[in-house]
This record gives sequence, structure tokens and C-alpha cells, in this order.
Amino acid sequence: MKPITKVMTMIAFAVGLSGIPDTLAQRDYDAKTVETIGGKVLSIENTTPAKKRGDWVDLVLQTEKETIAVQLGPAWYVNKQTPRIEANDTITVTGSRLTVDGRTAIVAANVTKGNELLKLRDDNGVPVWPRRH
Repeated sequence: MKPITKVMTMIAFAVGLSGIPDTLAQRDYDAKTVETIGGKVLSIENTTPAKKRGDWVDLVLQTEKETIAVQLGPAWYVNKQTPRIEANDTITVTGSRLTVDGRTAIVAANVTKGNELLKLRDDNGVPVWPRRH
């Protein structure tokens, strides 16, 4: 391998590592299972998922049919956005329904509270938060 090729390979590898948290977040999203649900927020909390770095904001949503966990995104991002989601809020969530650690959950792309929209992911599940904060 020529020296210039080796350097370019190392740079590409290092740049690739910086996107690992977003890659994991995107891998947890399946555009084929996207649905929209609405209900009342029973609780909201910061968690530390095994595959992700730092605190993430999750909530429990009571719909007409079920009680389901909803993953919003990293706390450092979600907590700076509007609308602020709080317990007892009535919201609508569009996201990917997945089984996470043996439990059904929604990985949110959009959350609507009243006429305000909290956008978390694009249509392909790619997070909208900056790769570095």
C-alpha cells in the first residue's frame, strides 16, 4: 500500500468513527415500520441505552390501544428544542415501531404537540441533531 493510500485510509476510518452514534441511531430506525400514534404522555425520563453514548430522552405514551415506550433522542439535543414535551401532554408521534430489548417501542421521527412540531429524524431515519455537540 502506498503511503498516500495508507494515510487516506486512516483518515476515512477516523472520520467514520465520528459518526458511530448517528449510525447506531439510524440503524434503530426502519422506514418500513413507520406509523403515527397519538396519546397522553405518562412519563418522560433520561435513560442511558446500551448502544448509545450519554443520556437519551424517552417517554411512555398511553394510546387508546396500548402503553408504549417512545425514544426521542439525545438529551443534550431534545432538551434544547421546542416544543418541550412533559408528562400529561397530549402528543402525536410519527416514528418506526421496533422491538428493543424484547419490548415494543417507537423511535420517533416527529412529535407534534398542539400546532408545534419537534423534528428528530428525516424520512429515512437519519437524526437531525449535529454529529458532534
